[in-house]
Amino acid sequence: MRIAQFQTKVFGKKADNIAQVTEYMEDIAGKRVDMVVLGEMFNCPYDTKNFPVYAEKEGGDSWAACSELARRYCVYLVAGSMPEIDESGKIYNTSYVFDREGRQIGKHRKAHLFDIDVEGGQSFQESVTLSSGDACTVFDTEFGRVGLCICFDFRFPELARGMVDQGAKMIVVPAAFNMTTGPAHWEIMFRSRALDNQCYVAGTSVARDNSAGYIAWGHTLLVSPWGDVVEEMDEKEGYIINDIDLEYVEKVRRELPLLTARRRDIYNL
Repeated sequence: MRIAQFQTKVFGKKADNIAQVTEYMEDIAGKRVDMVVLGEMFNCPYDTKNFPVYAEKEGGDSWAACSELARRYCVYLVAGSMPEIDESGKIYNTSYVFDREGRQIGKHRKAHLFDIDVEGGQSFQESVTLSSGDACTVFDTEFGRVGLCICFDFRFPELARGMVDQGAKMIVVPAAFNMTTGPAHWEIMFRSRALDNQCYVAGTSVARDNSAGYIAWGHTLLVSPWGDVVEEMDEKEGYIINDIDLEYVEKVRRELPLLTARRRDIYNL
């Protein structure tokens, strides 16, 4: 399985963000990529006041553009995340997944809202405008089952383990850590989750924009089931492409049987 992770700049106009993703898609055409992953809020500047303004219903313009890109380039597309508004007016931080024919095969609403206040560092409160999802999300491909969550969700090991218990051999995480949490926790968190769950983990960020109100850390990365960083970007725009062998997941789990050696008589989710 060949995966591409796009670390895109976030523009103020939705159309400019879709255009950049399209440009990257065209650039990788012919490289036999199977899956493309985008970053968190790839089409909306990350600010609580923007979420209601940019929010679309499922099936809206951004959804349709991503569906068409998946179909046109014959890839699975994990469309990062975008603000979604439901019929009742609630707004969510939502990731859609499309198959090679552009059909939606997965959807995850961020379950753990990013409400933090670090003294001398970052302060943010998603719950001012966002509602939380309530699902542990996986989706199927011809290569195997894949788990999906969004940024702050991945700090909670129970959710990652839940995806693995449902058969996930890889977890994709659209994200946007900041300049406080990124240097401190980005790499160690992704490596820890990969080690704990003996699966591939793909953390995909938006690029850093020092003029933005919320400055992302960047550093999109891919981690192996052994905890090795396969590749990690810096903060700038661009993309990485890597091959993933999901049979290696089974090899690691067989040789170091952490998941089967669990003492469910002592602890359980």
